[in-house]
Amino acid sequence: MILLDQTIVTVATPAIQKDLGADYGQIVWITSVYLLCFAVPLLVTGRLGDRWGPKRLYIAGMTLFTVASLWCGLAGSIEQLIAARAVQGLGASLLSPQTMSVINRVFPRERRGSALGVWGATAGLSTLLGPILGGVITSAASWHWIFFINVPIGVVSVVMVYLWVPRFKPSDKPIDGVSIGLSILAMSALIFAIQEVQRAWWIWILFPVAAVCAFFFIRRQARVTGRDPLVPLSLFERRSFTFGNVSIFTMGFAIAGMMIPIMLYVQQVRGLDPLYAGLLMTPMSVLSFLLSPLVGRATDRMSPRPLAMTGFGLMAVGVAMIAGMIAAGINVWWILLANVVLGVASPLIWAPNSTSTLRDLPGSMAGAGSGVYNSTRQLGSVTGAAVIGLILQLPIGDSPGIAFAVSLVPAVILLAVGMWGATASREIPKNNPPV
Repeated sequence: MILLDQTIVTVATPAIQKDLGADYGQIVWITSVYLLCFAVPLLVTGRLGDRWGPKRLYIAGMTLFTVASLWCGLAGSIEQLIAARAVQGLGASLLSPQTMSVINRVFPRERRGSALGVWGATAGLSTLLGPILGGVITSAASWHWIFFINVPIGVVSVVMVYLWVPRFKPSDKPIDGVSIGLSILAMSALIFAIQEVQRAWWIWILFPVAAVCAFFFIRRQARVTGRDPLVPLSLFERRSFTFGNVSIFTMGFAIAGMMIPIMLYVQQVRGLDPLYAGLLMTPMSVLSFLLSPLVGRATDRMSPRPLAMTGFGLMAVGVAMIAGMIAAGINVWWILLANVVLGVASPLIWAPNSTSTLRDLPGSMAGAGSGVYNSTRQLGSVTGAAVIGLILQLPIGDSPGIAFAVSLVPAVILLAVGMWGATASREIPKNNPPV
């Protein structure tokens, strides 16, 4: 649900703008405020799962997310919708790190690949289904229902987690409050600056502000005593954790960076309606869903590194194919072929990269590690959307197709960096004892 809501709004944006009489700046904030309130607290909410228990945090987050979804659907003005999306993002931030934390605690090390394969199937399918469901729902009903659909799912999720997810012993140590404050300041300044850097010159001031806050945050993590640091720096002593986060940043960048220009191109330049625009992503969604469990089981039997390397390589090829097709101006339905490549690539990234990054973390660091991992992915998404938005405003080429094609180039480059991160990640010995 939380990943679905990042992309489902994209296709419904024109309908929302027309119905609520919103200008472009307000429409942008429907997505921006969700990402801001989702990404900023992730380091904190991941650690809160260690402190209070992931089950408790998940139920609180899902309840907040579900209520906010109902508010979004009932919103009668753009201001109400933006406020509801902010609350929705906060709920998503509370529950998101707890899913991977529970997997790390419940499943033994030798079975985490399969569990993360199911998680990867859900995450990948949710992200990719957004444009499809957004198009179907907007065409068949109205944009309000892209939010109402979350309500019954949220209620069922809360009941199932309450009944079947075990409680875990929380940490006895309180979390350092100064670290929380510095984290919120640094992440808020950085993400807001990335989102708004195109709009005003003074936004650039926030980058050094974020850097200063980050410096004191890291210094605080190294020196705090008597309380749990928000992000134990020992996490980054694990080569697989460090490079796995580099790779997931590039994947977040690529997914956000490619969806926007593709959806804009096929609707604004080639004239597809929202339903058919969403259906272009069907091969990627179906293949990702079908292959993710198989890749997860393979991850338990072999090193995840070659799987992730292959996934990032294929992802770069698929995005480059789409860029070439757009530049050449050929029939948009050829994009289906490139999406087959992306559908094979996506599951080869999600579960293997998550496994190599998080599988060796002790239970006491599961929430912190998951918080860092999710923060990095969301930071990649925000950066990708901002970079693509900036490129699309530049006067590039004689036709709109050239501009959209060029806007996909950063995603290809970043995916190559992700492949390098997977290559540099340490092999996980098979004979390690379960954590």
